[in-house]
Amino acid sequence: MAITDEYLINAAKDARDNAYSHYSGYAVGAAIIDDQGHLHAGVNVENGAYPLGNCAEAAAIAAMVLEGGKNIVCIAIAGGKGEIAPCVPCGGCRQRIHEFANEDTVILTMNDSHDWQRYSIAELLPAGFRLD
Repeated sequence: MAITDEYLINAAKDARDNAYSHYSGYAVGAAIIDDQGHLHAGVNVENGAYPLGNCAEAAAIAAMVLEGGKNIVCIAIAGGKGEIAPCVPCGGCRQRIHEFANEDTVILTMNDSHDWQRYSIAELLPAGFRLD
């Protein structure tokens, strides 16, 4: 079964329901389709020592790697306080996505008009780097 954008967005929204955003109230869920067609999800997990929290995108990438995935085909990110709101990956997560992305990788996020937008990693991180 091919996984549609809508299915992936809904998986990110469903994951978001389990986020631990006790301090900021900003819950984020992420869902990835890897190069093997498998779905991996993650949520943000905050901590009282703020720098020790985890982003949803990083959690989803870790789940992908754990299961043997090597490349992100598509990732959807759903975040916000209360209702889903515009939410793009932070700079660190853009670089994390870049590590497992190629020019065909799609990033799905809600834009400022509350429409779901498709981005490439080059659009979100034009000067990403690799240590190849």
